[in-house]
Amino acid sequence: MALITDPRSVPVLGTDTHLPPVPAERLQPDALRERFRHPPADWQPELAAEPRLYDRPPVPAAVLVPIVLREQPTVLLTQRTAHLRAHAGQISFPGGRSEPQDADAAATALREAEEETGLDRRHVEVIGTMPPYTTVTAFVVTPVVALVRPGFELRPDPFEVDEVFEVPLAFLMQPAHHRRHVFEFEGGRREFLSMPWPHEDGGAGRHRYFIWGATAAMLRNLYRFLML
Repeated sequence: MALITDPRSVPVLGTDTHLPPVPAERLQPDALRERFRHPPADWQPELAAEPRLYDRPPVPAAVLVPIVLREQPTVLLTQRTAHLRAHAGQISFPGGRSEPQDADAAATALREAEEETGLDRRHVEVIGTMPPYTTVTAFVVTPVVALVRPGFELRPDPFEVDEVFEVPLAFLMQPAHHRRHVFEFEGGRREFLSMPWPHEDGGAGRHRYFIWGATAAMLRNLYRFLML
């Protein structure tokens, strides 16, 4: 299976306009807390793994899915710097591989988020976890969902993080914005989702943050979890 280096150029099969968005009331803090306290008994993630690109042992990891409690909740995301060996330039949740000192996935996610973005854990309320997602690079990633109180100050690590930005949670929880792609290479086939986010950049012109791959898959799983 070949590595996808330019996902923007991969053909779009369609969007999921036939699926309803998550109702606005389910995106509020109390409703999110309640859903994680009492998850659906029969729920399974829609997307669990990508085709393996490397033959190596699985690497435990965790990411923080930070839902910022604005008037309309947002999701905080990072754009990785272009020189990194893994997932360079991609949009991702803050996070990384687990270390021996981490008590659990939440500890990994909080530590990594603080190291990458400077997000102080005093502003963060972990409300639950999602099932692990396995990437092409054999990272077994546990998404740790958290509510973040405004008032935090970020200090992104310039080596790892090119930019930190926020996307409305309602935008990401609307399947009409979920685009399906198919990538074919030497007889192989891989499908993935993207959720390009349009953003007005201070009058400098309209551009998109191209959310795709593992990040988009985990967001899609969150959509399914909140819709049941």
